[in-house]
Amino acid sequence: MLNLPNLLALLRIALAPLMFWLLVDRDAAIFAGIHPSWLDYGAALIFVIASVTDFFDGFIARSWNQITKLGGILDPLADKMLMLAAFVGLVYIHRASAWAVFIILTREFFITGLRIQAAGEGKSVAASIAGKAKTVLQMIAIGFLLMNWPGAEALLWAAVILTLWSGWEYIKGFYN
Repeated sequence: MLNLPNLLALLRIALAPLMFWLLVDRDAAIFAGIHPSWLDYGAALIFVIASVTDFFDGFIARSWNQITKLGGILDPLADKMLMLAAFVGLVYIHRASAWAVFIILTREFFITGLRIQAAGEGKSVAASIAGKAKTVLQMIAIGFLLMNWPGAEALLWAAVILTLWSGWEYIKGFYN
């Protein structure tokens, strides 16, 4: 069922490759004469818009009682696509540590697999406070990396630590 929260998730899915394009195709003819910093600003703006839709699609779905099975698939898919596009694009332009991104993405895919297994067993592995904080810190780190601001790398590694911690919490929650 297509409702406003699902449309917002679809918008996020569409914005992820657009942001990725701005990061990795800087030499494309269409960008000739445009300073790379403007591509950074564009990618950052797209990331902010997509991140805001992440908040609102969940808020609206819960507030308006519009939680659907489709939304349960689209929302996490959109989240993963956005983070994947940002992190891989940032590694490509040498703004993010490949090791940090590898650790974060490995955790994301592992926990997604764990959640799928849990759902198959009729269990629910709800997002923890650490998991929500991890997402916020990753988003802040991505914003700093996109804008090439000081402290970006420290934020990225702090996000790695919180990502690993929240992953451990998910694993403990699954096996308890």
